[in-house]
Amino acid sequence: MSTSLSTSGPASGQPPIADAGPLALCAREPRVPAERLVAEMVPPPRFDSVRFDTYDPDPAQPSQTEAVAVLSGFAAGLGGAHASGAGKRKWFQKKAPAPAAGPRGVYLDGGYGVGKTHLLASLWHATPAEPALKAFGTFVELTNLVGALGFQQTVQTLGGHRLLCIDEFELDDPGDTVLVSSLLSRLVEQGVALAATSNTLPGKLGEGRFAAADFLREIQGLSAHFRPLRIDGHDYRHRGLPEAPAPFSDEQVAKAAYATPGASLDDFPGLLEHLAKVHPSRYGALTDGLAAVCLTDVVPVPDQSTALRLVVLADRLYDREVPVLASGVPFDRLFSEEMLNGGYRKKYFRAISRLTALARDAKPLVSQ
Repeated sequence: MSTSLSTSGPASGQPPIADAGPLALCAREPRVPAERLVAEMVPPPRFDSVRFDTYDPDPAQPSQTEAVAVLSGFAAGLGGAHASGAGKRKWFQKKAPAPAAGPRGVYLDGGYGVGKTHLLASLWHATPAEPALKAFGTFVELTNLVGALGFQQTVQTLGGHRLLCIDEFELDDPGDTVLVSSLLSRLVEQGVALAATSNTLPGKLGEGRFAAADFLREIQGLSAHFRPLRIDGHDYRHRGLPEAPAPFSDEQVAKAAYATPGASLDDFPGLLEHLAKVHPSRYGALTDGLAAVCLTDVVPVPDQSTALRLVVLADRLYDREVPVLASGVPFDRLFSEEMLNGGYRKKYFRAISRLTALARDAKPLVSQ
């Protein structure tokens, strides 16, 4: 399988510092086939090697140690045949028993930066099943998969899996509530175990974003699929680490972009406009092959739709460990006070946290 990725050369308006100029995200228009969306439902590169024994629980937060124990037991319990026997039962075998009563999933709730994705990926790795029988993706990637394949085909594709891991579980509109509730219900009926992470307890999904009371039945249905597991703690990305480096000058960013093979260079306002033309399901492909992302003239995002697209891009860059070097305002000033106090605040704080970590990673790109 392949991804079509058209480009039109380096960012315009930058003087040639080296023979080969940087790439430009604004010149990329990826076309992602549906089969790639399915094949890429595995833990992202950042979490390729994580395991339960590489998770470093905070001694002051016993819920973190408890989470490791609970998830280890959950993974061990997923050994053996698929609960529904889907894809495994021969014609002469008796029908497999119905899945056991009670939640078929675990739900990791906690603030950003407490290691929820690390634990979710560790669960995926620890589950005794071949990779083709396990799926891992963000909530956005799951809804994008339904959009690409259709509801019935998605149920058929994932229905034979032993485990579905959903990272950053968010219900941002009523349509997604009904869609995901229906999808997960169908998958649970087929014996698929579920695991999810979020910043919101399953009974509180949708609060502050739409009239949750109107969809209470759907939300309660989702909650019934999961055993909530609270994980307390502080953002590990800032635990004992210095503050994020201050933004660099436009000249420093451009020079670093030209000096770094595989780096991209874009004007931030122009990139925000370009993101509006690319479906979020393609943001991963948009970052294919990048060694670093260099941005000039970073300014606060102008509206909520733009901000939410930037959150998705930040997630894809963080998953792929792509350093981000920037000029303009610091990343903690990307979102307005109104946004940071609104219904999507946890998404925005997560984006700030991840971009700050990537900014630290990018600091060595600037020659002193």
